[in-house]
Amino acid sequence: MFILLIAAATIYFITGDYGDGIFMTAAIVLVSAISLYQESRSHNAIESLRKLSQPKSKVIRGGNLIEIPSEEIVLGDCVQIEEGAFIPADGIILQSNDFSVNESILTGESLAVFKNETSENKQVFQGTITASGLAICKVIAIGNQTQLGKIGASIASIEEEKTPLQIQITNFVKKMSVIGLIIFAIVWGINYYHSQQFLASLLKALTIAMSVIPEEIPVAFTSFMALGAWRLLKMGIIVKQTKTVETLGSATVICTDKTGTLTENKMSLAQWYTLADDAIQNPNEKLTTNAQELLTLSMWASEPIPFDAMEIALHEAYTKLKTKDERPDYKLVHEYPLSGKPPMMTHIFENKKGNRIIAAKGAPEALIACSKLSKKETQQILDAVDNMSNQGYRVLGVGVADFTGKDYPKTQQEFKFQFKGLVAFYDPPKANIKAVLETFYKAGIEVKIVTGDNAATTATIAKQVDFKNNAAVLNGDALMTMDKATLKEKVLETSIFTRMFPEAKLKIIEALKDSHQIVAMTGDGVNDGPALKSAHIGIAMGKKGTEIAKEAANLILVDDDFSKMTDAIAMGRKIYVNLKKAIQYIISIHIPIILIVFLPLALGWMYPNIFSPVHIIFLEIIMGPTCSIIYENEPMESNLMLQKPRPLTTTFFNWKEITISIIQGLVITLGLLFVYQYCIAENCTEAQTRTIVFLTLIVANIVLTLENRSFYYSIITTIRYKNNLVPLIIGITVLITSLLLFVPVFSKFFAFDAISGAQLGVSILVGSVAVLWIEIYKLVRRR
Repeated sequence: MFILLIAAATIYFITGDYGDGIFMTAAIVLVSAISLYQESRSHNAIESLRKLSQPKSKVIRGGNLIEIPSEEIVLGDCVQIEEGAFIPADGIILQSNDFSVNESILTGESLAVFKNETSENKQVFQGTITASGLAICKVIAIGNQTQLGKIGASIASIEEEKTPLQIQITNFVKKMSVIGLIIFAIVWGINYYHSQQFLASLLKALTIAMSVIPEEIPVAFTSFMALGAWRLLKMGIIVKQTKTVETLGSATVICTDKTGTLTENKMSLAQWYTLADDAIQNPNEKLTTNAQELLTLSMWASEPIPFDAMEIALHEAYTKLKTKDERPDYKLVHEYPLSGKPPMMTHIFENKKGNRIIAAKGAPEALIACSKLSKKETQQILDAVDNMSNQGYRVLGVGVADFTGKDYPKTQQEFKFQFKGLVAFYDPPKANIKAVLETFYKAGIEVKIVTGDNAATTATIAKQVDFKNNAAVLNGDALMTMDKATLKEKVLETSIFTRMFPEAKLKIIEALKDSHQIVAMTGDGVNDGPALKSAHIGIAMGKKGTEIAKEAANLILVDDDFSKMTDAIAMGRKIYVNLKKAIQYIISIHIPIILIVFLPLALGWMYPNIFSPVHIIFLEIIMGPTCSIIYENEPMESNLMLQKPRPLTTTFFNWKEITISIIQGLVITLGLLFVYQYCIAENCTEAQTRTIVFLTLIVANIVLTLENRSFYYSIITTIRYKNNLVPLIIGITVLITSLLLFVPVFSKFFAFDAISGAQLGVSILVGSVAVLWIEIYKLVRRR
């Protein structure tokens, strides 16, 4: 508003017309008032929609069950939670019925956890989902005091970092702006000394200032990032922050989860062990009688209507048995939910005849503890568990008990079970994961597994996918006890991190960053949020990812396909290389513009002010699309993913790399000065001299655009690169330049004059030769 009022006052100052000034001021006030009114109405509408869409919860107050917005829940409220509902606050279970909770957004564990008022773990947490049953809970924490709120606060406390290239570009442009300001003062002083005209000298000084400031660089950076984000979107990768596109190409470490990223996240029954036979069997082997009994009891130990992946697999295995399906004949009469440390669960079924089945499954150690076993049998079971775990399987023990009467024990551990055997489940690696990992390794990128699973299973899966350094394993508890120096050393040499929790994951990311690594992190749960935000590149899963994970991440893989990360990193590297070409082009073309404006003035030549601001603006219009569009559209180099990522400390503006660009600019400047002196020798007018010099600069710009497409391959090779924008932009440049030269109204505006064919030929020849010498440099490099 303040700026607009200044603009109105400026109009009055320039025109001297009170009416125009008052009219503009009134118009601005009116537009501002309308904008404020519309903003107020929009705010009210949004607030109304927010209230309508607020989640509601059932709360017991004054002996009545009422429904209120979840945000109005207070400490001490008793909340009724039903199947399928989100839990609105942290609480303690007072009463429950077949109650289980999916806590994957907090723990990363996909299995639902059964809880009741008598279990050791009777607390529920905000944001988790009721998988089954019903419970009444007393609220003990709300808002930021909940576990979910604490994770959110942890995410909010992490400061967002600028990318290395952003910092370098900002510093470069700032330095060039200071240099431009100094040159501006010098040129203004020289002009004023000679002419004693304040405004005219100021205008001429403005010309040099415009030529010095490389405003195309921020424009090019923004264009490259935006177009890169668009290309990634077409690949199925949503880029939330365009600046991340550049950082992708610099990633040195990728931290990834195991389940669902390296593996399919699909449980299948892989093996079983029967204690009676003391033998491990595979699904393709003929079933023994004991094996059939084991699989049958495993099914009875599961939910009648399974929702867990392992229980679904057990029901499918039972269906394939060549026995009568007895499930319709039996009814669940009592159950013990998953509880204990280690956990187990028990189901009791009974048919109309009174026949009873009491089956349990859970951690092998839990079943061993409440079964009658000899030392030899116990050792046989433990050996089988080790055998299966070392193959990457998840192992459950299965047992059966006898009990008469209805006075069931208070806890399932009071039953005396007969240990029947073990069932093992396999979550297979994704078919393409070996190729994906190999691509990362060839590109010089380290991959680290950060998972909540146990070490044996994770290490086995790692071996199956040819994961490098799979023997180096570190668990979360050990990691948290390390001092900063030890931790930095350990995270660099360790590739597998197991039993991880949010604080441990965050410490891994921060230690890697402290070691000057550029870190990418994949995640899908709430517990991944802090680490995702802290990483240089946070990558959330689109399908299974939680909202907090997506909010904290920079990228979202729409279809959860980890292999898309190879495409994303290749895109990031391509953008970096092409942006470097664009900036080298900008440096090369800016040098002659600066010097052709400054030198004739500083040296007191015949025509000291060869260019005015309008010429500089026109050149900027040409250079903008060239650096922002042509180079962005350049194809990817074939060996791009065989190169190591650039270190975090490497500066984009490396003098070793841009020296050639400075030389290019100086040689073009020599060509322009030669043409300038040629015009003086030929007694050309100032307008003719301006026209020839300007035309030479345009030709040099066109040839430079073609030459800088590669600093290795010849222009004869690069001219065949597929980039439809090259002929389009060059064609538009030639067309507009022709209009400036041959249409009187334009040539008069730009202070140009007609030139001869010979003079036109000199401009084209000098402008081309001033750039084409770089072919000698390229030839030397290739040889």
